[in-house]
Amino acid sequence: MAKIIIPTPLRKFTGGKSSFESNGTTVQAVVDNLVAENATLGQQILDNSGNIRSFIRVYVGDEDINELEGSETAVNDSSVISIVPAIAGGVN
Repeated sequence: MAKIIIPTPLRKFTGGKSSFESNGTTVQAVVDNLVAENATLGQQILDNSGNIRSFIRVYVGDEDINELEGSETAVNDSSVISIVPAIAGGVN
């Protein structure tokens, strides 16, 4: 099963879970399975069309999916998917 690593800021939407495993064959399928089990997470990472929000970075291994096939990037049983939400802030 592909494994998604859930970053600390999003764990409050997964009941504290730090990872999730799914048998989906694409990044989108795995994310959809994650959201199906953690409905409030969907509002954080998906837009109204169900696509991964543009400010959310997703990696399969070390590769940004935007450099691959986007949300249709294929995954397999050994894939590790990382979700990296945008972080704003700093000093002006």
